[in-house]
Amino acid sequence: MDNTNKFLASLNYFSVLFAPFLLPIIIYFVVDHQEVKQHAKKAIVSHIIPFLSIIGVIIMFFFTVGSNPSENTVIFSMIISFVLVGLINIIVFIWNIVKGIRIFTKES
Repeated sequence: MDNTNKFLASLNYFSVLFAPFLLPIIIYFVVDHQEVKQHAKKAIVSHIIPFLSIIGVIIMFFFTVGSNPSENTVIFSMIISFVLVGLINIIVFIWNIVKGIRIFTKES
């Protein structure tokens, strides 16, 4: 893989800092190199994971409130949910940065 393709492949992951969904989608449709397209798909999936975890917390909140629990149960479940979502988001963010660095520094 030449330097331009390595840069584009790693940029897919680094886009978590400035354009999480948009840049990998653009790179996927513009670039013809198959390996760069594979990295664009992986980056899109890794950028969707935090969004899905937040949606999961919202759904869980409505199910918890809808089942008429005590106030302590709602507070406890929300604290656990926010901690889990925070951990998922931090792990995915670090994974994207590490993956981008590995691709950029990888020897051809």
